Amino acid sequence: MQSWLPIAPDSDFSIHNLPFGIFSDERPARAGVAIGDWVLDLAAAYALDLFPHYPEAGGVFRKPVLNDLMTLGREFSDYVRKTVQHALCEPGSVLQQYAGHLLIPLRDVQMHMPMKVGNYTDFYSSEEHAFGVGQLFRPENPLFPNWKHLPVAYHGRASSIVVSGTPVRRPWGQVGQKDGNPAFIPTNALDYELELAFVIGKDSVFGRPVPVGEAEDYIFGVVLFNDWSARDIQRWEYQPLGPFTSKNFASGISPWIVTWDALQLFRVPAPAQSPAPIPYLAANPRTNFDLSLSVSIKPEHGEESVVCQTNARHLYWTAAQQIAHHTITGCNLQTGDLLATGTISSRELTGKGCLLEATVNGQQRIQLANGAERRFLEDHDVVCMRGFGQKENVRVGFGELRGKILPAISA
Repeated sequence: MQSWLPIAPDSDFSIHNLPFGIFSDERPARAGVAIGDWVLDLAAAYALDLFPHYPEAGGVFRKPVLNDLMTLGREFSDYVRKTVQHALCEPGSVLQQYAGHLLIPLRDVQMHMPMKVGNYTDFYSSEEHAFGVGQLFRPENPLFPNWKHLPVAYHGRASSIVVSGTPVRRPWGQVGQKDGNPAFIPTNALDYELELAFVIGKDSVFGRPVPVGEAEDYIFGVVLFNDWSARDIQRWEYQPLGPFTSKNFASGISPWIVTWDALQLFRVPAPAQSPAPIPYLAANPRTNFDLSLSVSIKPEHGEESVVCQTNARHLYWTAAQQIAHHTITGCNLQTGDLLATGTISSRELTGKGCLLEATVNGQQRIQLANGAERRFLEDHDVVCMRGFGQKENVRVGFGELRGKILPAISA
């Protein structure tokens, strides 16, 4: 596809992508599509009859969240993407004629949470991550006996999920000490977790499990996800019920939802599973996506340094298996729910998706530019996550997920 709109070859928001988000300028928040360095104002485009086959589209495009848009189904989002693609390739199209009105520079807009998140579940789907963390604390038995039989997860806090660019305050909490008693202090082990999150695009029926073969039908798209973590608080509180305040203070998402359809070109086989899972989790074929992922850290007075490069193709538990397990009890999914992968790591030292692994639980330092070092995150550090798929000349990316660490509130 050749567009009349100039789009850089390395742009995450190519004509093959066209992700959905919520933006505002001097006018209220509304739906848009990212194209290169611009945002297409979908409400304004609808008013010029760019989407004639969906008369109800005007209302959903003007909403400050994408939930109602997603309920129209992937058929609708695919229709919007194909209509825009056609208009970008057709000289003299309505989009080209009114480009100055419909296309707004990305630098001039404010991005918002793309959807209202009702529920958020964080999985633990990377074997490399689970094994690496297990080795730190249980070197003789890194993986718990259940790990290869089901997608382990915990239910996180939806209210504190924030969009890229939102600062994160260093949290206070209870931290265990050598004498067995806790101290109440700001965390000294603040960490990021590099993840993807699947955005649920339609409701499932309460009481009815979603079969693994139908699970992907419930996914609207994917975002980058940062599960901010306070490791010292986590170590004290997680037994016996799992993480709580060490995770609930903030989680970040990228502002643009890359649609499920836009990612299909990057499907790859998932790793073989041994032992074979119980039949309700046995998908055939099992696939992941070949998506390059990275993390960088920028100190307050320093340069940005890439500290992790990994790939989503190696996830042991797939999105379909996560959904099948999540709903096997009859637990229902709702539009806007987020199901995150858990930290995505690779075996290489440069592929560790969190500082807990990269620094061996703070025992070693990672090197940043100009001699700076980190065991865990310091105040005013900016963490940036990026991700994209590339196949020949086709690139589909997520943009950036940024967050800056603010000092703890004074006691």
